[in-house]
Amino acid sequence: MNKEDVIREFKDAGALLEGHFILSSGLHSSRYLQCALALSEPSRAKRLSDSLGKKIIENIKSKIDIVVSPAMGGLIIGHEIARYLDVPSIFLERVNGKFDLRRGFRIKPGANCLLVEDIVTTGLSSNESIDVIKGHGGNIIGEACLIDRSSGKVNLETQLISLTSIHIPTFDKDEIPESLKNIPAIKPGSRNIS
Repeated sequence: MNKEDVIREFKDAGALLEGHFILSSGLHSSRYLQCALALSEPSRAKRLSDSLGKKIIENIKSKIDIVVSPAMGGLIIGHEIARYLDVPSIFLERVNGKFDLRRGFRIKPGANCLLVEDIVTTGLSSNESIDVIKGHGGNIIGEACLIDRSSGKVNLETQLISLTSIHIPTFDKDEIPESLKNIPAIKPGSRNIS
């Protein structure tokens, strides 16, 4: 699946949104990729995850023992990638603002863990997740995502494998362009939901 195919999948699902958005990172953007919507149709989720799964196998030569994903964004794609790789899937949840394992999930010491997210923009959630995985004794062997919004500029402690990379400009709250200032900001992400 090439970049145009991935963008078409998101457009066909109505998951490439235009407006004024506040991302989970706190940055502002004129476009938002709503992965939950793109993955809500099982056949589309299978096409996207199978394509990403193939890239994972091509790029990660270590045995993958378990897929770990941060909730909420990584839940669906993490499970789909685990299905493709035929390994267990667990997820991290925020407890008092910090990621942790719940629901009886555990990481066996020394387990080779693949971190899977939907979108990577700043790497904040990724690096928080990596710290939790390491804190539970896991060995992080890579990260995979559907879309790298950083265009390869994100600074992670591991390699990032993305289905595609899309550059969508982001802005600090003090640097919002005039074209966005008069559009009400929407916060579609899951971080800090109360």
